[in-house]
Amino acid sequence: MSDEHPVQPLAAYIKIGTNGEPSLEGFRCAKCGEVLLETRRACPKCAAPDSLRPTPLADRGTVFSYTIVHRSFPGIQTPFISAIVELEGGGFIKGNLLGVKCEANDAIFRTRVRIEFDRVPARADRPELLRHVFVPIEEQ
Repeated sequence: MSDEHPVQPLAAYIKIGTNGEPSLEGFRCAKCGEVLLETRRACPKCAAPDSLRPTPLADRGTVFSYTIVHRSFPGIQTPFISAIVELEGGGFIKGNLLGVKCEANDAIFRTRVRIEFDRVPARADRPELLRHVFVPIEEQ
């Protein structure tokens, strides 16, 4: 990810390391182990105050839920698959699933995926952005 142009993470949970490599960072409750993408004053599962600590998130998971999007904002190509993935080690994250046909009768629940990062080109009104996407893991 290193080059002469700075790139900004699209979401607060996308971190760019000192080596330029992106990763995901969430928060784990020190009391019950619940994993979240965003911090709060208290854990939503056990209500322990000030118990959430930064933790690296896995780069693999399983499709928990998804929808095929047929209408979107102008300039966004449809259809595409918006998925919620349950990450290995805890936590859920939403993003687009690439490399899978957008057919209503294709069940993709429980598909194993890995997280990849790609760049959204800069425009006059914003800098270049770094986003995450899901890609199916080829089973051996």
